[in-house]
Amino acid sequence: MEAINREAYGAAADKLAEFSAGADAQRISAVADEVLAVADLLRREPRLRRALADPARPADERAELIRSILSGKVSDETTGLLAALVGGRWSGPGALLDGTERLGVDALLAGADRAGDLADVEDELFRFGQVVSGDPRLASAMADSTAPAGARGELVGDLLKGKAKAATLRLAQLAVAGFGGRGFDASLARLVELAASRRDRSVAYVTSAVALTDAEEERLAARLKELYGRGVSLKIDVDPRIIGGMRVKVGSDLYDGTVARRLAEARTALAK
Repeated sequence: MEAINREAYGAAADKLAEFSAGADAQRISAVADEVLAVADLLRREPRLRRALADPARPADERAELIRSILSGKVSDETTGLLAALVGGRWSGPGALLDGTERLGVDALLAGADRAGDLADVEDELFRFGQVVSGDPRLASAMADSTAPAGARGELVGDLLKGKAKAATLRLAQLAVAGFGGRGFDASLARLVELAASRRDRSVAYVTSAVALTDAEEERLAARLKELYGRGVSLKIDVDPRIIGGMRVKVGSDLYDGTVARRLAEARTALAK
């Protein structure tokens, strides 16, 4: 988020944290669903988005507008969260939509956290991405922005129902719909990172030619924790095509110690 939008989001995020501290997982998840339903409304109604993000309108007026629209339709907690959100100063209607969607995601993660499911949700999202990327037809279907988002969401439901946490299913459906205006792969990666961040962890995407032993994973996690100053959640993909060695990506940092990279460098040097 831009600085101006982070500030606008802050009041709603603080309010969500206060609410989540005193509510059970079911109640938090219900509020998350309501916030995401409002995000869908804003996506369908550009005039409403513009009115709620209009900096020429006083913050109290914008907050009162959302309250009048939602009165009797959602819980008081949801109304209060969204009133705080629209009361902020946003850079534009699209940023407000992204902020509303992010608030729903943060509420979903808070509910999973309260239920003790957050680590599972993070891992399930990553493994779902692996399943999709390993099937070209499935990957094409998920990334097809010309297909109705509802149909793709139903496909996600068919794939995950009964096999993953409810929060995982809902977040995967958001990914296929294009969370934050991203493509499917980028949306899913961002959601994994948000889940890890809530656990005060960074995400390390590890590609290895062979499966790592438990001891090797522990050593790698410890080294990365030392390097980044916080816990690191390893997301490991086994790819024999790299021949040997390992590739590790944390945020924008890439550490590539694969045999494939060294061979490519050698070929380049010989060709000069």
